[in-house]
Amino acid sequence: MTSPIFKCHLLAVVIFCMASVSINAQESDMQTLIGQSLAKLQQPTPEAYLNCIAEMKRIDAMFPDSVQPKYQMALQSLFFAVMNPQDKQTESLLEETQQTITKMGKMKEADPSDICTLTGFLYMVKIVQNPAQNGQRYYLDVMQNYEKALKLNPDNQLAKELQQKFFEGMRQATGM
Repeated sequence: MTSPIFKCHLLAVVIFCMASVSINAQESDMQTLIGQSLAKLQQPTPEAYLNCIAEMKRIDAMFPDSVQPKYQMALQSLFFAVMNPQDKQTESLLEETQQTITKMGKMKEADPSDICTLTGFLYMVKIVQNPAQNGQRYYLDVMQNYEKALKLNPDNQLAKELQQKFFEGMRQATGM
């Protein structure tokens, strides 16, 4: 005959195991949905990016406490904006992206290096939109955010690539 204490402990262990399996399944589902959405960007058209961003918003609504959908939503919005700087949807996407980056910054699970990378990319897009007006205004912000991102995580490939693109763009713009 089992004691009531043993039954309580057994019940607690079973509940803990079920919760762990459920959390892992949700995380796996989220990654699958994100992967499926990103796979649609094989043909990187403006429509494909806008559809991907909309899907990321839905995934984010399903997993509001997760950083990854927010990160992908911001990143894909910035890719759209840098490729379509004068599109009518770019400005509203940039405002939403700024809000998303701010939300991510308040989440303890968010990688500070990724936050700096996205922030630098946001300023870089603003320069692309209007180089004459925004170049001097945001140049240092871009540089400082990429440098901080790489100081926090020297292996941040996106920060390295964006910083390199920024240097190349500045060399072309200044003729040096």
